Amino acid sequence: MVNELDRSVDFEKFSWKIEDFSKQNVMKLRSKPFKIRGCTWRILVHPLRSDVKHFSVYLMVADSLPPYGWSRNTFFKLTLINQVDRNKSIEKETQQKFNGGYRSWGSFFLNLSDFYNHNQGFLVRNTCIIEAHICVSDLAPKIQVHPNCSPSHDSATESSSDDRDSISPRTSGSSGAEGATQGSNNLILRELIDLESLGAEEKAFIPLLEEVCIWHPNLIQCQKERTSRFRQWAFTSLGQVLHFLKTKRVKDMREEDIKHLHGLWKELVKSSGFDLAWLEPYVQSALGLKAYMERAKQLKKLKDSVVALEIKMKRLRGELAAAEGEFEVARRGLSEVRRDFNEMDVNSAIGYAMF
Repeated sequence: MVNELDRSVDFEKFSWKIEDFSKQNVMKLRSKPFKIRGCTWRILVHPLRSDVKHFSVYLMVADSLPPYGWSRNTFFKLTLINQVDRNKSIEKETQQKFNGGYRSWGSFFLNLSDFYNHNQGFLVRNTCIIEAHICVSDLAPKIQVHPNCSPSHDSATESSSDDRDSISPRTSGSSGAEGATQGSNNLILRELIDLESLGAEEKAFIPLLEEVCIWHPNLIQCQKERTSRFRQWAFTSLGQVLHFLKTKRVKDMREEDIKHLHGLWKELVKSSGFDLAWLEPYVQSALGLKAYMERAKQLKKLKDSVVALEIKMKRLRGELAAAEGEFEVARRGLSEVRRDFNEMDVNSAIGYAMF
């Protein structure tokens, strides 16, 4: 049966076949960029962590676009192919507006236990197939709205609830009730902080913060009962640390940079209320760069010394080889001269004979 969206919209398809699925970096599983209607896209599989019990798929804008000022009205369908019975494939469709605040949209598809069960047909011979059917247009087809679609990255406060909740399941493989619960609890960063009050430098932290909040949703959950002023401070402080780690190069690290990071981190851990165990190894690595740089300098000095000595040894070996050659020539010459030479006592008188 063809629905109303199919009749009114001309879709273009991209198929993503993920082989050796279990060997992939499933914390950041994204398709290669692909172009449809002059726009560049990626498919994103939601992070498969131990605390996530469902398989989710998102469509994301992959163009290099400014943070604000653009929009893209898009109709799309995401399909998780059932390789045993195509009729059991899970398909979800929606109309969404992508912009600087909402760069990615997607939805829950099925429980992970069902996805990993080979008998279900979604992961066969360690391979799964995901299709994206996309149309970028100003048409506005009427489609049924279901409450289990949510933005993945860069969610904006100005979008309405209808904008968020409009991917509809096609099969019984997904749970609308679970999606609705997930959507109601799925706070986004821009609902917790006041973007208008941020300075230009602080606004640069927002994409970094939204990215880590996707992978670590407890960052948002632990702040929802805090005051707005405290949340603003906590997320801004975290943004400073993330921006430092993202932009500072190892070779540019100075002692004052390390002291600055140490102060930021100490205050953040002590007062923010965030669980930052996931970030601590990276911060400690950065804080240990002073010792690393000193060791690196020592290593470079020793390397330079070894290289200089090696050059000197090669030069001396050359001189030694030349000296050995000269020695051998002199030795042979000496032997030839000695062969027909009778030595005499040079201290005796020459004398003469008396006849």
